[in-house]
Amino acid sequence: MPVPNYPRPPFKAQQQSFPGKTDKLDPRPDHGEESYVGHGMLKGKKALITGGDSGIGAAVAIAYAREGADVAIAFLEGEEKDAASIGVLIEEAGQKAVLCPCDISDDAQAEALIEQVTRELGGLDILVNNAAYQRYYESFDDITLDDWRKTFDTNVHAVFNLTRLCVPHLQDGGSVINTASVNSKKPTPNILPYSATKGAVANLTIGLAGLLAEKGIRVNAVLPGPIWTPFIPAGMAAEEVEQFGSQTPFGRPGQPAELASAYVMLAADSASYTSGALLTVSGGAVTL
Repeated sequence: MPVPNYPRPPFKAQQQSFPGKTDKLDPRPDHGEESYVGHGMLKGKKALITGGDSGIGAAVAIAYAREGADVAIAFLEGEEKDAASIGVLIEEAGQKAVLCPCDISDDAQAEALIEQVTRELGGLDILVNNAAYQRYYESFDDITLDDWRKTFDTNVHAVFNLTRLCVPHLQDGGSVINTASVNSKKPTPNILPYSATKGAVANLTIGLAGLLAEKGIRVNAVLPGPIWTPFIPAGMAAEEVEQFGSQTPFGRPGQPAELASAYVMLAADSASYTSGALLTVSGGAVTL
């Protein structure tokens, strides 16, 4: 199947409040709704994807269901519409969908999330730590300590806590996949708190891979480059959205659907020797 003629910048200048709505994004992103075809790579598995209502998380949820996994998605309150649309696609793939509104940075809600997911799915094989918070700052002076803490609470502390809560449920062969970012290697100054957290997530991934190997649990991370999701107008200046992705060799941002295969590969049993990997998907952009 040929690669679709995906949109290229310039885009319409646009901004949204965090975390953003799929229906308000112009052009609308491709999550693989029409294109992703499964091959049974995750048949019988049970997965939890945080931030699974939109963007990369939605594409992963669709792909996992079509690969044969039952899927739970966690999302912030107020995102029920996007979450419900992904739930329908999971069920249309013949799999069980569990929709869980949750602020993962709240310890009590995170604990309740894992209890609900493992109960309703009957166990857990895959955890995808994908949800994150990002905000754009004009200058260093605009970054408050509260913003710094909120970013770390969501992007780092919640990742560790959810992994900690899930490990007792993951059997030998279980998989944890974190969404880091190319910002972990090449930080963007105007999103400094976000960039710093993604560096921490990359480091955390490698450390966890070493610690959890004795339990047979693999830990890897995907490092996306510029991907067209509601996260972008919700976390960048409007004028930067216009040219988003133009700096890559492909000359455009990636679509969420173009990352799904990376998350499928890392979750599949065929990747049984892959742990501690940081897999960059950035349209040819070089990160050191």
